[in-house]
Amino acid sequence: MPNLLSPLPSRAVDEVFTELLNRPGVRVERIVSWGQSTPEGEWYDQSWDEWVVLLTGSAGLLIEGQGETVLGPGDHILLPARLRHRVIWTDDREPTVWLAVHFGRDV
Repeated sequence: MPNLLSPLPSRAVDEVFTELLNRPGVRVERIVSWGQSTPEGEWYDQSWDEWVVLLTGSAGLLIEGQGETVLGPGDHILLPARLRHRVIWTDDREPTVWLAVHFGRDV
C-alpha cells in the first residue's frame, strides 16, 4: 500500500514533487523539501486554489501583505487563487513533507 512518508527521497538540490492524483479540477502532490525556499524575488501567483498541510518538518511561508506564517506538522492553510506567496525557509535538518491539493477550473 502506498505511504506518504515512506520511502522519502534523499536530500536533493531541488524540492521533489510527486504527483499522487490528477483528475479534472483537482491535483494532489507530495512535496519533499530539505532546506529549500522559493528563489529570492519570485512569488507563486496561481490561477487556482491550493490547500497545503505539513506532514513533517517545518517551514516559513510568506504571504504578500500578511507576513510570515510558520508551519509545523499538522498545520494547514488555504491559499486562494491569486494570493501571492512564497516559501522563505524549510527545515534543513530533516525532510519537510507537504501534501498539496490544487483545485479549481485551471488545475
